[in-house]
Amino acid sequence: QVQLVESGGGLVQPGGSLRLSCAASGRISSIYGMGWYRQAPGKQRELVADITSGGRANYADSGKGRFTISRDNAKNTVSLQIDSLKPEDTAVYYCYAQITQTTNDVVRGYWGKGTLVTVST
Repeated sequence: QVQLVESGGGLVQPGGSLRLSCAASGRISSIYGMGWYRQAPGKQRELVADITSGGRANYADSGKGRFTISRDNAKNTVSLQIDSLKPEDTAVYYCYAQITQTTNDVVRGYWGKGTLVTVST
């Protein structure tokens, strides 16, 4: 009843930029924290950045200075701008959101299915 759908991944050369987007849809009452995680091959999923409903952003050390997270509360979307991409940024990027549905007041975490970012020549 709640879906998160990511878009914007793809193949990019080192030093390039990408903008990932995630749209939440369904029976949504409120969206609290939203964020981006990534999982590289053979590694655990890790936080990249998250943002509160009030717009306060938090970045993992690996993304500080190159990653910019933003959200549009009116559109239920969260975006991640990635600049100066490095090969080690290659991963599946997942959107995450804490949402209450219209049917109850329970805050639950939801994940998108991910979008692949490949940084290579």
